[in-house]
Amino acid sequence: MTDPMTTDTPPFAGKLEAATDPDWAGWYHWAGNDPFEDDVGPFYVRRDEQGVVTGFRPRPKNCNAHGSIHGGCLMTFGDFSLFMIASATGEEMSGVTVTFNCEFVGPARAGQLLEARGEVIRAGRSLVFARGLITADGEPSLAFSGTFKRIHAR
Repeated sequence: MTDPMTTDTPPFAGKLEAATDPDWAGWYHWAGNDPFEDDVGPFYVRRDEQGVVTGFRPRPKNCNAHGSIHGGCLMTFGDFSLFMIASATGEEMSGVTVTFNCEFVGPARAGQLLEARGEVIRAGRSLVFARGLITADGEPSLAFSGTFKRIHAR
């Protein structure tokens, strides 16, 4: 999975640490405190020639009764990606999700590489609006958009 376009620097300033799994060389893991995301994931982020991209390789524990990745798992990865996409300007965004909208547009299976890319629609002082697309081995799986409220350090 190593990509020659990957750099040795984090995609933005914040609580990021280099992935220790050799399959994710060149990727970073958000080292903040989110036990739920850590249990569902791990999720990763990096910057390439197209911008910030997040990555996840789901396991059988992430599947539903039909053998597809559970919708809640995809939504969790989408929510993580929302914050990483918003952080693409260079500084980690801290906040809470206000809205999260999504459309399930295709299946995802355990072992596939899921990637998410997107864009910030508007970033104000307190609210950030963004949207993105999760692909499974390059095929669309989940379209999402959301809003989060920034939480500023006191």
